[in-house]
Amino acid sequence: MAKTRDQAWETLKRYTKSESLLRHALAVEASTASYAPRFGEDEELWRVAALLHDFDYEIHPTLDKHPQDGAPILREEGYPEEVIETVLSHAEHLSMPRDTPLKRALFACDELSGFVHACALVRPNGLEGLEPKSVKKKLKQPSFAAGVHRDEVYRGAEELGVELDQHIRNVVAALQPIAKDLGLPG
Repeated sequence: MAKTRDQAWETLKRYTKSESLLRHALAVEASTASYAPRFGEDEELWRVAALLHDFDYEIHPTLDKHPQDGAPILREEGYPEEVIETVLSHAEHLSMPRDTPLKRALFACDELSGFVHACALVRPNGLEGLEPKSVKKKLKQPSFAAGVHRDEVYRGAEELGVELDQHIRNVVAALQPIAKDLGLPG
């Protein structure tokens, strides 16, 4: 049985208390879901997978556990295997194939959503007027948002088949409607 976005949000909130992780999940959800119509896919399913991609991070914060030890929890809660495989595929260390548009979109949006959010946090206007040129300039500064894996940002856009500047524009546009939820001016 399909799970709804609201059910995924409840699952996420049961396992995640950190405001920054909840905001990250919302950002990844918005950006990933924005690609669903472009591929003629089920936006609700994409929202579910994106919200849950890091649901277990607080209880499994290390690569030897996240997200693989979260998969049994999702199975127990009745999430479809497509969601679980998508969550697993976003983790590079598991070397799972990203063989569906959903898997590629989640991977492409995960690191970039976090990075765009970080860029917006240091701007007085937040996401307003944030251009790819500015984001790419920050990507070249290793000390800025140091936890973001730059190689995954570039590889994600490539795997998704979207030019990096356009991908950045898409993510910025997807985050703008939820700016306030992300703690940004909006």
